[in-house]
Amino acid sequence: MASWVAAVSGPATAAEPIRIGAVLGVTGAVSYIGDPELKTLEMLVDQINAKGGLLGRPVKLIVYDDGGDAAAARTYTNRLIEGDKVDAIIGSSTSGASLAILPLAERGEMPMISLAGAEPIVVPARKWVFKTPQTDRMAVVRTFDDMKARGITRIALLTGADGFGKSGHDIAVDIAAANGMTILLDEVFFPKDVDMGAQLAKVRTAADVQGVLVIGAGVAPAILTKNYRQLGMTYPLYHSHGVASQSFIDMAGEAAEGVRLPAPALLVAGDLSSSDPQREVALGYIRSYQERYGKPPSPFGGYAFDAFNMLVEAIKRANSVDRGKVRDAIEATRSFAGTGGVFTMSAQDHMGLDASAFRIAEVRGGVWRLATP
Repeated sequence: MASWVAAVSGPATAAEPIRIGAVLGVTGAVSYIGDPELKTLEMLVDQINAKGGLLGRPVKLIVYDDGGDAAAARTYTNRLIEGDKVDAIIGSSTSGASLAILPLAERGEMPMISLAGAEPIVVPARKWVFKTPQTDRMAVVRTFDDMKARGITRIALLTGADGFGKSGHDIAVDIAAANGMTILLDEVFFPKDVDMGAQLAKVRTAADVQGVLVIGAGVAPAILTKNYRQLGMTYPLYHSHGVASQSFIDMAGEAAEGVRLPAPALLVAGDLSSSDPQREVALGYIRSYQERYGKPPSPFGGYAFDAFNMLVEAIKRANSVDRGKVRDAIEATRSFAGTGGVFTMSAQDHMGLDASAFRIAEVRGGVWRLATP
């Protein structure tokens, strides 16, 4: 079912609105990703309209909820391009949906900023498609570096059987040897699995395993973490940025304690140094979101925060909503400090980040903290 939201407020109401479309996974198993993204976009649109809009025009947000379904994402993206005549698209929330809609953005010559992590969204670079989350390749590299620093070089790999999990799996397998890692066991779980005991039993009985890396999103990684603790497993447990939010801790409960993963600065903003260029950006976003919604945002909301603000800055620099000019301006983004990193785009790089954008976070006392060596 489509979820349509039009957000126009403040004094900027006389001119024809600038239409920003979004396809997000607001409901269903990926709601923990899409819901904070929607809330963030609604907040930012209200804020910009209260200040007079953009280029002297109000901003109208048109949102469809794909529920994490790729086919639905394609339907709604076509509707945004052909029916709603939007000026740019933000989304989708998940890798599978983003990969499904990017050909439509390319064909429609529509600037699109994805909120999903899979590397193939921007590698190779496509003319009209950009993204704000760090890639799964960067996440795996950063994780392997932290593992090695702790003396972990022989691991078990468990990955989700979805677009995000498969992409992360293939990258981990591809770069393990070059990064000094050996994958001793390679298992798959499914997004709707309610018990991963069978996969974990294989890990527990495997010889020489020193640590476990889980790459997945949604509820399943939290269930896996509970199963992990129930089986009494004590290897260091790493997850991916696909679960970098308080929601994961809430779902996994005490079992999450000690879990590590690569995360955007937003997740550990309070632990950043005063000289970090992301600190004030992240803390400002947290304050605004907390004031409006009564709880802190997740890094997934941060991806939407970065995408919207990057798009706004590009429209300002282009002084136009002409799609080609906006596309060029997004590609010309330089030293843009966001919640997920400091972005510098180019014709060859439509994400603009490197592995340093990730911080290693650890669950301590039921919250994410900057990990100590």
